[in-house]
Amino acid sequence: MLIALDGLDGSGKETQTKLLLQSLEEMGVPYRYLSFPTYDDEMSAAVKMYLSGRFGEDPAAVNGYAASSFFAVDRVCSYLLDWKKDYDAGTLIVANRYTTANAVHQLSKLPPEEADGFLDWLFDFEFGKLGLPAPDLVLYLCLPPEVSRELIRYRTDTTGRATDIHEKSKTHLEQSYRAALYSSEKLGWTRIDCVKDGALRTREDIHAEVRKHVEALLGKR
Repeated sequence: MLIALDGLDGSGKETQTKLLLQSLEEMGVPYRYLSFPTYDDEMSAAVKMYLSGRFGEDPAAVNGYAASSFFAVDRVCSYLLDWKKDYDAGTLIVANRYTTANAVHQLSKLPPEEADGFLDWLFDFEFGKLGLPAPDLVLYLCLPPEVSRELIRYRTDTTGRATDIHEKSKTHLEQSYRAALYSSEKLGWTRIDCVKDGALRTREDIHAEVRKHVEALLGKR
């Protein structure tokens, strides 16, 4: 099985993934953890060029299909070189971002009337043509773009971590939020709202909801 966690920048994907891995260890469930893009490997070279602004500071400088191919190549190289054997052997794969990220960030570049065509192409390309496994569960951490911007700014101020072209662009974040809502509804993702009654939920509260959905999935194995 494969579980993917996705969401806008600042939504807590890495935090929630780590909490989930701790829960899997407590439950005695063997797993492999993946995080995309694979920034520390040469197979993500095109992704790093794109996100660093080599093709232009505006994310729209590279169309959604071309940019999607950068991220897809990174994933398929990782699959063939690293985790295919584990997946084939039945190990649970937990991915921080996956093909779902293209259905958020790259779909955002297209007009609404082209959304369905893009999603059909994307999943046929990655799961059909490239042979990547489709996720059994997608947990979408839903965060309004205005909150995402605040959290990105806080992270940058406290850690000094550089922002990429997606994180810098207010327009891209807003368009990606709308694309994520559409993809989540159309594709049947499990949506987890990170804000409740106008306040950001605690990481523990969000994790409890994440764990509930994962336990339900594992109960079907």
